[in-house]
Amino acid sequence: MDTNAFFRNSMKELKEKKLEWVLRNLQTASGARGKVDGKEVIIFCSNNYLGLSNHPELKKAAIEAIKKYGVGSGSVRAIAGTMSLHLELEKEIANFKETEAAVYYQTGFAVNAGLIPAMMLEGDLIISDELNHGSIIDGTRLSKAERMIYPHKNVEALKQILEESDKKNYGKKLVLTDGVFSMDGDIAPLDKIEKIAHEHNAMVYVDDAHGDGVLGRKGKGIVDHFKLHGKIEFEMGTFSKAFGVVGGYVCGSKDMCEFAYNKSRTWLLSGSAPPATVAACTAALQLLEKDDSLVKKLWKNTHYFKKKMNSLGFNTGESETPITPIILGDSAVAVEFSQRLFNEGVFALPIVFPMVARDKARIRTMVSAAHSKEDLDEVLEKFEKIGKEMKVIS
Repeated sequence: MDTNAFFRNSMKELKEKKLEWVLRNLQTASGARGKVDGKEVIIFCSNNYLGLSNHPELKKAAIEAIKKYGVGSGSVRAIAGTMSLHLELEKEIANFKETEAAVYYQTGFAVNAGLIPAMMLEGDLIISDELNHGSIIDGTRLSKAERMIYPHKNVEALKQILEESDKKNYGKKLVLTDGVFSMDGDIAPLDKIEKIAHEHNAMVYVDDAHGDGVLGRKGKGIVDHFKLHGKIEFEMGTFSKAFGVVGGYVCGSKDMCEFAYNKSRTWLLSGSAPPATVAACTAALQLLEKDDSLVKKLWKNTHYFKKKMNSLGFNTGESETPITPIILGDSAVAVEFSQRLFNEGVFALPIVFPMVARDKARIRTMVSAAHSKEDLDEVLEKFEKIGKEMKVIS
């Protein structure tokens, strides 16, 4: 039996459709500019919104943690892997998010894949936005609860599902939504979702991965943006984007966090994050608490870039955040446009079907606080040049 035939055939199909991921080699620190595959480029597709991944305060905290605690924890959190650094970080998360408590996981994916199935059981109901992140989808599939999907951000459809759910004898009900949707950069109507959900005795779970460090005062996220503190049962997020490090978290009530400690298998059965990572995460939150200048710079850059791109005639879709899709339509056009950008010194990847609709292929650009006005102007110049040459704009 050829055990590798399945893998070869699967990859052959992907390559024929030009849907395979080709790994690019980042040979410098993540920043506004760097070297990718040996070429000096402006990095315009990173989630490093605030430029914190190479910030001196975070690097200093990581180095000091290694000197004191070593490079690994040696265990899962539940046995011997909970260091004082982990507990300090969880207090810092709760303080930053203005909740009772928080639990830090190894990744954001681990939060959704571990907590959702642990708490949503047979006889319960999960109601999820159709464009939610894959980690929410996987967490939902692992649950034995009944599942329903509502059209993207369609609050009326959500209301109808909840009204129908009142006629059945469900145990718990949970509404799941991303805070900021990663493909289009639009924001969930969390204020309306919260109101409708609680009118029908449903809990609310928001994945704030792309809202952390971006929305709200000091980058506190979507709950702060809508002034919903104390009203959202599960506020989940990640440190791998605006906070510049890695790791996930969920915050809310002390009772919920104690449950997660005891029931969430992705937390219970995975080695705990190393000291350097944890210390850097704490430093990121402390930095934003005392200084929100990077958040302000991020939004200044975002508004400037969007305005200029729209004035050039590019379609930026429904974006409300630094995630700015340049919608080109055809997948082949998006792939060629991305390659030509790279040749011109701009690293921005195409997003094509099936990740987006067949006629919605785009270059997904990510503005950061680390970009200078000169960086943005150079990117704009290259987009205009290539856009006109490819007859995308006139």
